[in-house]
Amino acid sequence: MIKPVKVTGLAVALVLTGFATQAQQDNHTQTEELPKGWHLLDKTKDGFYGISVDKAYEFIKQKGLKSKTVVVAVIDSGVDTLHEDLKPILWKNPKEIPGNGIDDDGNGYIDDVYGWNFIGNKDGRNLKQDSYEGARVYHALKAKYEGKKIDPATLKGDELEEYNMWLKAKARIEGGNGEPEIDLMLLKRLLKGAKKGDSILQVALSKETYTGNDLDTLVPKTPVDKAARENILYLFRANQQMEQSNKELIGEFEEFVNGEERKAEAKEKAPPSYRKDIIGDDENDINDKYYGNPDVMAATPFHGTHVSGIIGAVRNNGKGMDGVADDVRIMMIRAVPDGDEHDKDIALAIRYAVDNGAKVINMSFGKDFSPQKKWIDDAVRYADTKGVLLVHAAGNDAKNVDTADNFPNAAFRDGKGRATNWITVGASGDPKSGGVTAPFSNYGKKEVDVFAPGVRIYSTIPGTTTYGNAQGTSMASPVVAGAAAFLLEYFPYLTPQQIKYCLEKSAQAPANKVTKPGTEEEVPLSELSRTGGVINVYEAAKIAATLQPQKGTPQKKVAKPTLQNKKG
Repeated sequence: MIKPVKVTGLAVALVLTGFATQAQQDNHTQTEELPKGWHLLDKTKDGFYGISVDKAYEFIKQKGLKSKTVVVAVIDSGVDTLHEDLKPILWKNPKEIPGNGIDDDGNGYIDDVYGWNFIGNKDGRNLKQDSYEGARVYHALKAKYEGKKIDPATLKGDELEEYNMWLKAKARIEGGNGEPEIDLMLLKRLLKGAKKGDSILQVALSKETYTGNDLDTLVPKTPVDKAARENILYLFRANQQMEQSNKELIGEFEEFVNGEERKAEAKEKAPPSYRKDIIGDDENDINDKYYGNPDVMAATPFHGTHVSGIIGAVRNNGKGMDGVADDVRIMMIRAVPDGDEHDKDIALAIRYAVDNGAKVINMSFGKDFSPQKKWIDDAVRYADTKGVLLVHAAGNDAKNVDTADNFPNAAFRDGKGRATNWITVGASGDPKSGGVTAPFSNYGKKEVDVFAPGVRIYSTIPGTTTYGNAQGTSMASPVVAGAAAFLLEYFPYLTPQQIKYCLEKSAQAPANKVTKPGTEEEVPLSELSRTGGVINVYEAAKIAATLQPQKGTPQKKVAKPTLQNKKG
């Protein structure tokens, strides 16, 4: 899963509880701190492998172009609607009167002012935690296939696909699928020790909240303080986020451990029906779509807030940080819990975004199984007919997604081609901070289109006036979504395919080989993605300026996908 991904499972639980590799342990002596907003900088002018945003705006100014507002939908965990750098750029439904309990615009969603929450209940309850799709698939089909003599040669179409998916889920849940095992007991001990050390350090520092940098300068007064400092500082360094707060570090570590515990429990029993117990819809019926509530903040807005700021936080206002695009409206669609998202929620979220005017959709989430992928494919095709571009994060498992599943993706399950209005994004960094490729990023010569900055990205976080770093392909994806929105602002006639062309054609290839994530192997970036480059907004804008509106070209006549109750 990508999830709301702020870290890579505490450096994948310190490299699957074998603790960190020597390279990770020594990383703080080998790299430099990146400046806030480094991802926007220009390599030639500033010395960092950013996306040349200022040069892009200078180019637009020279051309005398004026912007046209672009709506960007963010399908995520929620957003802080009160944040100082986001309030002015949040989408507000012009046809909806806030809080009157009436569906003023008749779209089926009452009081959808900022967007919609597909993982909430009409009574106001919201889903925070959910299970993993692999566990759901395994237990849903266990009675049908476990212990039965199945001849795959007798199965066809959906049934064969279902059986193969169950076999994959069985291997994942029961083990023996070649993936490394995680020592859960050791993880729990590490977490318990981290919590104890954190309490000691709060006293030693005389404050409840501190960063890795604060800890780095602490001179311990007692042996107990010294031991606590060494242990927690090790976690900060292994996770490569010294600017992160202790609360975020410990909270994310605990979230990772809880997730691994849920995975372990899935071997013995079916996961709780988190979603069913709260939402109350018929999850097997895609036509049952008017569920949820308008609470797009809920209690889990960190990830969506950070993503939204990367795309379009108000530029040049002297507050916090600048987004990539300068004239956007962020439509938040809450559909991603702590755990794996459900295909139905994602499919309907895409449709909601399209029907309410979004032209770019950012999707910083993902998982290994997609039982109703056909519903999502139908929604993606629908988005294409309306001229909507979808941008998706490649994932944070240092895997080759040409061979390892990462859903959703551009390949249609029915075998009828690929979505051309889709961009998959890997995460890049800077040589000064460890390399051009992020060590956690998924990659794929066929499936990953481009790379974009996703290491130590400074952006908005919940708290009205609060900002901080996070990293993952979850951060790289909105960099690309923001770049796409920028192009649409100034070249509003561009089709999704033309935007994709501009971003890919202009991607900058590193001069030297890069590190293949998860290994020490040095390869050309062209071995890790289709373009072999990192996006550059300035170069993309120059290409966009040479393209013309497709006058006289009839709109593609693609039948509007029907909402059918299909089992994928």
